[in-house]
Amino acid sequence: MSEQQGALSAEFIAQQRARLEALRRQVLGGEENTIADERTAQEQHGDEAEEFEDVAQGMAQNEVNQALHDVNDQRVSDIERALQKIEEGTYGLSDESGDPIPKARLESVPEAIFTVEEQSRREGGK
Repeated sequence: MSEQQGALSAEFIAQQRARLEALRRQVLGGEENTIADERTAQEQHGDEAEEFEDVAQGMAQNEVNQALHDVNDQRVSDIERALQKIEEGTYGLSDESGDPIPKARLESVPEAIFTVEEQSRREGGK
């Protein structure tokens, strides 16, 4: 067991595992609901004549849905990695530097796999 994970109680890690698993179900379930809602709308209104504005709104909604899908994909990936880190005994340590991730950050973002500074650099580089 790593020093950081030793600093995090077994109870805390068990709570985080449960939170991560629930979060994964929530993120994946939300995306399934979006797809189902789109399918239902298409079934209900699919044979109606579309106007230019309808097409434009549909295109804009598709862009929003794709952006949401991309964010959800990254979030699910981070959740999966955090769960893997629990199994490895490295939960709470940055994937980049190996530095401890503060417990307060893990409490607010259980899927955190980088320190705040590292995450900011990564997001700034995109």
